Amino acid sequence: MTFIFKLKTYLRPLQRQTIFFLLVASLCTFFTANSLAAETQTSSNTEIKGSLVIIGGALRPDNDEVWKRVVTQAGGAGTKFVVISAASANPERSGKSAATVLTRFGATAEVLPLSIKLKDRPYQEVVRDPNIIKLVNEANGVYFTGGDQGRITKVLFQEDGTRTPLLEAIWRMYQRGGVIAGSSAGAAIMSSTMFYDVPSSVLKTLKEGIQPGRDIAPGLGFIGDQVFVDQHLIIRGRFARMLPAMQKANYKFGLGIDENSAMVVSQQSLVEIIGYKGAILIDLRDAQTDSAIKDFNMSNAKIGYLDRGDQFDLRTKTLIPSADKIVNKIDNDKPSGDETVFTNDILGNTAAVDLMFRLLDNKQNTGLGLAFSDGKDARPDLGFAFTFTRTKDTVGYFSTASAEAFSAVNFRLDVRPIKVKLPIFK
Repeated sequence: MTFIFKLKTYLRPLQRQTIFFLLVASLCTFFTANSLAAETQTSSNTEIKGSLVIIGGALRPDNDEVWKRVVTQAGGAGTKFVVISAASANPERSGKSAATVLTRFGATAEVLPLSIKLKDRPYQEVVRDPNIIKLVNEANGVYFTGGDQGRITKVLFQEDGTRTPLLEAIWRMYQRGGVIAGSSAGAAIMSSTMFYDVPSSVLKTLKEGIQPGRDIAPGLGFIGDQVFVDQHLIIRGRFARMLPAMQKANYKFGLGIDENSAMVVSQQSLVEIIGYKGAILIDLRDAQTDSAIKDFNMSNAKIGYLDRGDQFDLRTKTLIPSADKIVNKIDNDKPSGDETVFTNDILGNTAAVDLMFRLLDNKQNTGLGLAFSDGKDARPDLGFAFTFTRTKDTVGYFSTASAEAFSAVNFRLDVRPIKVKLPIFK
C-alpha cells in the first residue's frame, strides 16, 4: 500500500485516480485468481469415496454377477442410475438396452439424451442443462455403454479440454461415493490417457508405433493418473498394444480387462476381478528400450494375470488371490512340468494367458511367442518375438476348484523385432 500512496502524492489527480483503481483491480484479480486456483486444486485433490466397474466389453445381459455388482455397488435395489450412450452408433437403442438390464437388477435408470448422433438435442446444450445435471446430482451411478470412446470425450470435454458442467457433476457423484460403470468404450475412458483412433490390428500398432492425437488421447481419468486401462484384452491379444501406448504416455502400470468380465476399483486403490475371465497386469517400472533398434522393442517389463475373484492393491502393488487359490501357491524351486512353451500366435485369443499358465509350474522357465503377418501388410517381413520368463520374483497360484484357473504376477517380458523370411511356407 506504500507504493500506492506515493503514486497518489506525486501524480496529477486524474492520473492518480486512474492508476489507483487499476492497481486495486489488479490486486483483486490476483487474489481472486489464486483463490480460484486453490479451490480448483482442493476440488481435484478431493478424496475419492466412490468406485468403478470397468467392463471389458461384450457384456452379456445374462452375466448376473457383473450386472448385479454394478447395482449393489451403487446402493442396491432402488438406486438411481443415469445411462450415457454417447459412444454408440445407435444411442437410443444402446441406452435403452442398458437401462432395461439395470432395471431388472433393481435400479431405476434414465437414459440421458447426450450424443453427437442426436440432432434434435445438441450435446453442447445437454451438458449445460440444469435438469440433466440435477439427474446426475440425484443419482448414485452412471453407466457408459460401448461404441467409440472418442464420442464420449467429445461431448463431455469442452473445446479447450476442460470439463463440461455435466462431467463436473459426474465427478462430484463419484467423489461422494457413487459408482461409474462402463463397458468397452465406457471402460477405455477410465484412464487419463485412452486409446483413440488406433488400428484394429495389434500387430499394425506394434509396427507403426503410437502417435498422440491419433492413437491415444485424453480420457476422463476416473481411475487416476497412474494406471492405463484397456479392454477386449485377452481375447484380442491387446496386451501387446498396451506396451507402446504406456511407454509413449509414460505409464508404469496398466490393467487390461477381458470381455464379459469386469474390474471393480474401490477408491482408486483396490481392484477386484469378477465375471467370466480376468485381466492382464503390465508393470513397466523397470522396463527399458534400446534406442539403437529402429522398431519397437522392450526389455525387463513385467506381466501377470489376475483371475476372477482375485484382488490387486494398486498402492502396495500386491496380488491377493481368491480364496480357492490362496492355499495353492506355486513353489518356484520344485516345478512339476517339463515342456517346451511356445506359440506361433501370441496375439491370438487367450494365447498370452495360456502361455503364462503353462510356464508357471514348469522346469522350463522361458516361453516364446511370435507375432507376424500373413505377408499382405506394408511391412510383411517385420515380426516380433515375445519372451516370457519365470523368475525368482514370479508369484503364482493354482485353484483347487478348477484345474486351469490360476493367478500370477511378475513374469518378465522381453519384446524384440524379428525379420520374417517370406514366404513362410510353400
